Amino acid sequence: MATNNPPLLEVRNLRVEFPTRRGTLLAVDDVSFDIAPGEVLGVVGESGAGKSLTGNAIIGLLEPPGRIAAGEIRLEGKRIDNLPYEEMRKIRGARIGAIFQDPLTSLNPLYSVSHQLVETIQTHLPLSASAARARALDLLKEVGIPGAEERIDHYPHQFSGGMRQRVVIALALCAGPRLIVADEPTTALDVSIQAQIIALLKKLCREHGTAVMLVTHDMGVIAETADRVAVMYAGRIVEIGPVRDVIKHAQHPYTKGLMGSIPSLGVRTERLNQIDGSMPRLTAIPKGCAFNPRCTARGERCLVERPDLMSAGASRAACWLHDARGVGASVPLARETVNA
Repeated sequence: MATNNPPLLEVRNLRVEFPTRRGTLLAVDDVSFDIAPGEVLGVVGESGAGKSLTGNAIIGLLEPPGRIAAGEIRLEGKRIDNLPYEEMRKIRGARIGAIFQDPLTSLNPLYSVSHQLVETIQTHLPLSASAARARALDLLKEVGIPGAEERIDHYPHQFSGGMRQRVVIALALCAGPRLIVADEPTTALDVSIQAQIIALLKKLCREHGTAVMLVTHDMGVIAETADRVAVMYAGRIVEIGPVRDVIKHAQHPYTKGLMGSIPSLGVRTERLNQIDGSMPRLTAIPKGCAFNPRCTARGERCLVERPDLMSAGASRAACWLHDARGVGASVPLARETVNA
């Protein structure tokens, strides 16, 4: 979605580290992106790519000993990554909402849905108990809870998985946040419910002008929901661009591999493409481009020099094949050269 509005969220050169007895693990390495008001940015990658950690850093919920070691996070122009815990706690919920994979971890089983919604609303907005309850009821109706008047006083266990996720979305919207970080919000749900939750997120963006960072490993969800997509690998963004361009004309070898591994309706194939090997551990990220041990297009330069994001068609990709100086990846290497 093209927009001339200034970014609502700006992430610049974000670096997340985990100090250990054996040294410091670099989990998110020099990540930068923007999200505009009303835009959905999909962040996709394999498990361990750093996408959830990036989301947690933005909402100030990094698990110790994880820490932001460098970079800046700005929300509506104001820096939020260096705020004291209590100040960040006020922003989280009021200006940033969060939706997590398992709704049961976001809802307290001991309290009714009305109690949890009203408490959250009154924490962030100057409303009386009756006004807060009225807002809670409106939110439940907005997220599509049938019979909201009766169900508002039910407990989490009385809702199905899809309905619980709708309650969590209502909880995230309580104070009218400007940004929602949604971490795998549809993974635990069946396909038909996934489609409903996706449609709901898109509707909320459109009607409220809320920016959404959608973290997932599911390219189908990204294709249906996102305006732009950032593909992460080994703690870095390897490609970022409009979702249609990235899906149809991927520019990074890793993104091409991801796209090639998705089956197409109506096309018979003997077997799907696959990317050989696996993502490197944080303790063993290779020199040069982190993807080079798995890349069929690598050259000598890829083994020694790490590429930054550069223009590649409608997208930007961190790959020497797109070096505007024409140096490229240099001499192609046989797979045995890297694995020896």
